[in-house]
Amino acid sequence: MRHRNKINHLGRTYSHRAAMLSNMAVSLIMHKRIFTTLAKAKELRVYVEPLITKSKEDTTHSRRLVFQKLHNKYAVTELFKEVSQKIGERPGGYTRIIKTGNRLGDNAEMCFIELVDYNELMLKTSKKAATKTRRSRRSSGKAADTMETVKPAPIVAKPVAETPEAPEVEETLEGEAEVPVVEEPSAVEEKTPEVAEASESKAE
Repeated sequence: MRHRNKINHLGRTYSHRAAMLSNMAVSLIMHKRIFTTLAKAKELRVYVEPLITKSKEDTTHSRRLVFQKLHNKYAVTELFKEVSQKIGERPGGYTRIIKTGNRLGDNAEMCFIELVDYNELMLKTSKKAATKTRRSRRSSGKAADTMETVKPAPIVAKPVAETPEAPEVEETLEGEAEVPVVEEPSAVEEKTPEVAEASESKAE
């Protein structure tokens, strides 16, 4: 029974497996990204991340412990001088696995495994995503305070032009309005001399 034995032997003996993971860790540190199967990448992540954590403390003892696993002095120098400086503020999660599909032939799952801080494209996208966060409560509270302090401008009534008063209309007893009648001036009739003599004779 395999109780509490979750290790993936990868179809190899112990010595073969250890040598393979050591070589893959050296390649990852030197090239920052390698292409392999998904099963190997998951085992490599467990193998190399503790070594990267040890590189944060640059002492002779930590260098010797890392060299026991890698067996490559150039990879150790690269890890302690370059990689540790770049990932010094990161608390963990130094590697990223990106799946690329299945391999032709045996249909094995393939992927890239890379060091997180060396992928510039992913860093740019993460910065852009960070700028698009929601507004914090503090900013909304400040906006509310400014809204409260602003007072509305007083409304000033415009002067209304006085309209001419309508003429008063006298009301009759029955309550109906009586319309004033305006008489037109009578036309002055021109009297001829004959008509004037006739009118004078009648008057006498």
